[in-house]
Amino acid sequence: MKNLGRRTFSRLAVTPLLAMPAVTHPGAAAASSPGTARTGADQRTETIRAMSRAAAYMDGTVSYRGGYVWNYLPDLSVTWGEMEAKRTMCWVQPPGTPSVGHSMLDAYHATGHEVFYRAAERTGLALVDAQLPVGGWNYIHDFAGGKSLEDWYETIGANGWRLEEFQHYYGNATFDDAGTSAAAQLILRLYVERGDRRFEKALDRAIGFVLAAQFGTGVADGGWPQRFPAYHGSVSRMPWPERRPSWLPDDVTHGMEDGDYTQHVTFNDDVLGENIKFLLMCVSALGRRDLIAPVRRAMECLRRMQQPGPQAGWGLQHLSRAKHGRQAGAPAGARSYEPRALTTHTTQTNIQQLFHYFRLSGDRKYLSRVPEALDWLDSCRLTERQIAENPLLAGRTHPTFVELGTNRARFVHRFGSNIRNGAYYHDYDHRGTLSHYSAGRSVDVEGLRDEYGQLASMTPAEVAGMRARSPLVSDAPIPLPPYFSPRDIQLSDLLRDAPLPLPVVSDAEAAALVAGLGDRDHWLTRLDAVTNPYEGPGARKPYDGKAYMSKNVGDLRDTSPYNPQDPPAEPPYQPREAPLGISSAAYVANMAKLIGYVAQPAG
Repeated sequence: MKNLGRRTFSRLAVTPLLAMPAVTHPGAAAASSPGTARTGADQRTETIRAMSRAAAYMDGTVSYRGGYVWNYLPDLSVTWGEMEAKRTMCWVQPPGTPSVGHSMLDAYHATGHEVFYRAAERTGLALVDAQLPVGGWNYIHDFAGGKSLEDWYETIGANGWRLEEFQHYYGNATFDDAGTSAAAQLILRLYVERGDRRFEKALDRAIGFVLAAQFGTGVADGGWPQRFPAYHGSVSRMPWPERRPSWLPDDVTHGMEDGDYTQHVTFNDDVLGENIKFLLMCVSALGRRDLIAPVRRAMECLRRMQQPGPQAGWGLQHLSRAKHGRQAGAPAGARSYEPRALTTHTTQTNIQQLFHYFRLSGDRKYLSRVPEALDWLDSCRLTERQIAENPLLAGRTHPTFVELGTNRARFVHRFGSNIRNGAYYHDYDHRGTLSHYSAGRSVDVEGLRDEYGQLASMTPAEVAGMRARSPLVSDAPIPLPPYFSPRDIQLSDLLRDAPLPLPVVSDAEAAALVAGLGDRDHWLTRLDAVTNPYEGPGARKPYDGKAYMSKNVGDLRDTSPYNPQDPPAEPPYQPREAPLGISSAAYVANMAKLIGYVAQPAG
């Protein structure tokens, strides 16, 4: 369910969502009726009541001990995170448990009503339970205990062909997909809100975890691995079937080119930026000036890892130490569908990070090599032919992966029908690419150039004024932003008095959302993905076809999520309507709009 993953989830908060017809409370009907529409204080009161009902339903009925996954069938008989989940599980990875918790606390800030704080508090305590002794979090937690979690990994997780991070249980914590960062931020907010000591120890452990995991020597100094502590049994290669399709070219590249990727310096999913953000929040809210030095080391790590021109970009991961004759700091491969390469979307993210670093520090060294990175992005755009011949590249500007040295695009494919008879490979062929991991990205080079020009043209006085508002230099506490759920908090949002606009929502839009709750007290949404139930491992018998090559799922033994309206063209799959369900992301997005509505000034 990557399309409801963290990065797209942040955009859902400002995107209209499906409101399903419902039998409504009389008050909700009145609010949405053109002839009797409520306005002003009456409608705000009605809206807060509806928000309270929705929060109480999520907390009391949908959650499991205050924890959340991503999606639920209405009767809670099947639940999903990024894969199918047990009812006793919570998903730490957004838009799961921390995302809903942040929404609850935001609603409390907008309304002052205790129902929201109590729900946020319960979710925070669920994260305290889910926190590992080392201080970080795994993607998921099972309240039924370790044996139940291991069973999930050995069955559902192990057979998700395209979800390699869930195929093995390491028992350690991850920085991937902002799970640890989002959880730690919620714990911090709850502690700051009322000084509740039930969150204090968990917060101290989270800070200690981030500091302990940070690389401390060499080129990697200041960066973070994907997982910590290192697990010495981590997978370093994926199987390459002896019997392969007859159509597979002989010269393809495959496998995990740099072995275990969990200990590389990781930029994927903005690991470094997320950890900097959490530490800066602690500087601002707790007065922890000792955390500034680790932040500055992290900022320098990103700057140091930029590759020399003309390929002045970054990869998803970089070697934390020299390996097989390659120097520390070189771009590294990761999962078997993430080849050793520079990556255009990571480069875009890291350029934006450098802009934030300049705003926070006032130091122009963070802008000095941005033009080189922009020139490299201009040099490796997708061609018109590549876009025309691959529908999955429509609307994209750049290939995801760019080969070191040649500057040619690399494209990833797969063969087979499940994890036992299939594998991933990459070559120069732009056709037949993966659907679950895009071969192309939308990179706004012109927008980045404009932003660079604006920052580079700032006068010394303007830079000094901006820098004075930074938690890096201000000795006075800087309040945390009051709202986290309407959009992702950026580093520049941590400047003192930084504007953080809420969604602008009309009376009619708010009334429609209230009416959508009906007597159910929850919103129903067409779920974006379903899964095949686990029925044992897939067959090793070779599959020579291409039906699963550009689909999100393989055969019926693959437990990966997929869009039921666009399944593989292979029996017994048939297109079918997506089921209605309860979506954590949709709840947070709808509540963000209602928070914006009730928090806006009257009139």
